[in-house]
Amino acid sequence: MLAADHPVATPLAPHDGVEWRVSAGLTDYDAALQAMTERAAMVGAGTAEELVWLLEHPPLYTAGTSADPAELIDRRFPVHTAGRGGRYTYHGPGQRVGYLMLDLTRRGRDVRCFVHQLEAWLIATLGDLGIHAYAVDGRVGIWTADGGTEAKIGAIGVRVRRWVTMHGFSINLSPDLSHFGGIVPCGLPEFPVTSAAALGRPVTPADFDAALHARFPEFCDRLAASGRCGVEHAQDAL
Repeated sequence: MLAADHPVATPLAPHDGVEWRVSAGLTDYDAALQAMTERAAMVGAGTAEELVWLLEHPPLYTAGTSADPAELIDRRFPVHTAGRGGRYTYHGPGQRVGYLMLDLTRRGRDVRCFVHQLEAWLIATLGDLGIHAYAVDGRVGIWTADGGTEAKIGAIGVRVRRWVTMHGFSINLSPDLSHFGGIVPCGLPEFPVTSAAALGRPVTPADFDAALHARFPEFCDRLAASGRCGVEHAQDAL
């Protein structure tokens, strides 16, 4: 279960045995990490349902397992060690964060395929909201050129522990983009970040959640049909 101090909005309908939960307000990062870790362990033990958890954090930076201290330019916000793969990422108000606690023993023990299908799910969702997004080989995340310049609109960072996924994604709906200036986002200094609002496509969290939820059955079906990519050993990725 999730910690009692996370106010929960009306949940979205479950699908394929996966609970959907939306937290209201801003959720403390350390409390979220603890709740996610506990829930993932319960999923792995078969004592809790899989979970998609949607929320927002107060302004902060997270450091993944590949974070380079030189890429922390200005420690203007708290910095948290995330335990996920990847480098530095910003979270804050106006950004939708999705934490996924899914059992890959049930859905295919293939981390790379999971990440590819996660990218496809987010890209399809943004497309439904009027934003043309895409993935780029060698650059994990979600990209768009709708503003005339290629920019990152979403980040992906996962960890897989005993074949249960943790962490997930963040999509920039309307965050303060200047807050990304304290880090080199995901270690890619040559690319800017953008948001739905900056592209002139304002999207509310509720609208994003509904669009994401509507595409979830397709994500589950594609994950089940994606086959193996030959990386069963990749327990921590991206």
